[in-house]
Amino acid sequence: MYAIEYQKPKSVAEAAQALAKSGGKALAGGQSLVAAMKLRLAQPGTVVDLGGIAELKGIRKEGNALVIGALTRHAEVVSSSVVKGAIPALCALAEGIGDRQVRNMGTIGGSIANNDPAADWPAALVGCNATVITSKRQLPAEQFFKGMYETALGPHEIVTGVSFPIPKRAAYSKFPNPASRFALVGVFVAQLADGAVRVAVTGAAPAVFRATAVETALAKSFTADAAKGAKVDAKGLNSDLHGSPEYRAHLIPVIAARAVAAA
Repeated sequence: MYAIEYQKPKSVAEAAQALAKSGGKALAGGQSLVAAMKLRLAQPGTVVDLGGIAELKGIRKEGNALVIGALTRHAEVVSSSVVKGAIPALCALAEGIGDRQVRNMGTIGGSIANNDPAADWPAALVGCNATVITSKRQLPAEQFFKGMYETALGPHEIVTGVSFPIPKRAAYSKFPNPASRFALVGVFVAQLADGAVRVAVTGAAPAVFRATAVETALAKSFTADAAKGAKVDAKGLNSDLHGSPEYRAHLIPVIAARAVAAA
């Protein structure tokens, strides 16, 4: 074991100041950072625990948007009557994350800041055309996710919440790895309030992306058959022991069709 300094600030401003002084790592739910530290993949000199910051927690409606605080746990999204009444697809998505311990400890802010290529939340953000709120600014989700484990967060910048415009209808479906429940391919389909269709894919590439071929098909006919009939290019998709790029390209319209049927 190596020595670390542990800090637990009470406000976002204090947390940002602590990160600036120490150059350390922010700790949200700890489901990714602590595991990486155990494997020596991350060795921060200072860990700044955000768990004591009340302003980062909670779920509320603001006009035609659903705002979820960064430290809101996945299990809290699952059980929230506010989320169920506004965007029930988010409840279903959160319920499929990891196991019970992960859902009870992991947070939406930690998930999107980590930006695992197979994480579920990035698909929901891009699919709903959500806005990421940080300690410094607000960013459209498509500008926030940059690449594998890479986001637009700057030094000492902290995710404070996510604002989801409430869509007409939406659903998420995934083909999970049976051991981890991470998405081999996960697809979030949403028809927004203005009628626009968005289809966001996770697990299939180094980062979340929009499946424009499926969007075009669904814009003409919002049906499972239309989604299943779309052709997705395999170029740039992941290749590993779980599946080839061609296999993932085949799965995307299939999983999209299931999401449309659920929506």
